Amino acid sequence: MEIKPYIHTVHYYETDKMQVTHHSNYIRFMEEARIDFMEQLGYGFEKMEAEGIASPVMSVTCNYRKPTTFPDKIVITLHVEELARLKMRFGYTMKVGDTVVCTASSQHCFFRNGRPVSLEESLPDFYEILKAFLKEEEK
Repeated sequence: MEIKPYIHTVHYYETDKMQVTHHSNYIRFMEEARIDFMEQLGYGFEKMEAEGIASPVMSVTCNYRKPTTFPDKIVITLHVEELARLKMRFGYTMKVGDTVVCTASSQHCFFRNGRPVSLEESLPDFYEILKAFLKEEEK
């Protein structure tokens, strides 16, 4: 399955006094890309939430390599780095043109009614899609 990269255009309000994109915005860009990615897989957050599953962020890492400014177009590619029954980790590469501006990852778990659940058991179709995508990425 081919996933299209997510493109975020830096808005003026996302920059600081030096006209550089404020570092906190990259976390939002990751969320935007993640939502888009899951929609492309056919299993967006609305569908998960309709099934009673929440997927909170457990941790985030960002490695800022080059600054971005208004109105750069940041092309964000996302891949599944790790998939287990109770958690998963996404990896992100953000580029402007051919230049990598940020690499990042986010780890997520799965809850139903405030209790941890196995994604494999709770959403087996989605788990299989992610598993197949993970294998595709490993090639």
